[in-house]
Amino acid sequence: MTERMPQSGLPLVLLAGDGQEATRWLRGLLESGGYAVLQERSGQHALDRARTTEPDVILVDAELPDMAGVELCRTLRADPRVSSSTPILLTIRDAATRAQRLAALRAGAWECITPPHDADEILLKIGAYVHAKLDADRARTEGLLDAVTGLYNRQGLARRARELGSQAFREHGPLACVVLALDIEPAEPAPAQQQGGTSLGRYVQAIKSAARLSDVIGRLSATEFAVLAPGTDAGGARRLAERLASSVSATTVAPAAGAPSAAAVRVRCGYEAVANVGYAPIEPVDLLVRAAAAVRTGKADSGGWLRRFDEGTNPASSTT
Repeated sequence: MTERMPQSGLPLVLLAGDGQEATRWLRGLLESGGYAVLQERSGQHALDRARTTEPDVILVDAELPDMAGVELCRTLRADPRVSSSTPILLTIRDAATRAQRLAALRAGAWECITPPHDADEILLKIGAYVHAKLDADRARTEGLLDAVTGLYNRQGLARRARELGSQAFREHGPLACVVLALDIEPAEPAPAQQQGGTSLGRYVQAIKSAARLSDVIGRLSATEFAVLAPGTDAGGARRLAERLASSVSATTVAPAAGAPSAAAVRVRCGYEAVANVGYAPIEPVDLLVRAAAAVRTGKADSGGWLRRFDEGTNPASSTT
């Protein structure tokens, strides 16, 4: 039976580390920051604990006594008993190299951190990840998440669009939406906890790694994804689309049986942005609809793969 600890209601951190200086420093930082911490010294014990305690975030030392930290990240992410919304961070004692960061991301980690440095930044990042995880848990219980990817579904995206639109209206701020269409075969209906190892799971991870913490990511259809970007104007939306497309295109997946080799997936993007929602109010859900329509009928921005919504089109509002 799953035991939800602690009963005090503090966010729960599972710390996988061998108790050396960096691990002790990190535990002290987290406890002083208002987190309850469970520590396991080996990877196997941490895996067993993760399966039974439902932690809000998991921190994994890159060097564990019985396995590499990256391997534990991969095992955790593939385990159906560990929620796909649980953030996993890899702790590296020296500044992470690009190769280490990429290996961690491919294994399902959300971030690399380097204790004992940047205490404030570490706490802010963990706080943001825990907040996102709790939001996802709440959305899942309310039926707002896609069962295959764990991202927001159409209903979830519509709700989050309304929330972000209300905030942008109050602050007279910008708001944008980017929709990505991936030219891949629709994925098999594997549950979210198991999809991390599939080709679709790798593309979803690539989208997450290119987006910002403040962005909201959802799945519109089998191979279309939307990113709602608060505080983002048209120029920022184009740059976001370029990052997203580059990240997805750079993702390699194993070729299907009998296929000659893996090929880069083709990505098409559409976007729409409002510079000041307070002065130019727009129904937030319409932003999603317009960005989705732009993929097919928008005005070409960058060689045809990126298009902005064309006012001459009149898309049917099917997102709600």
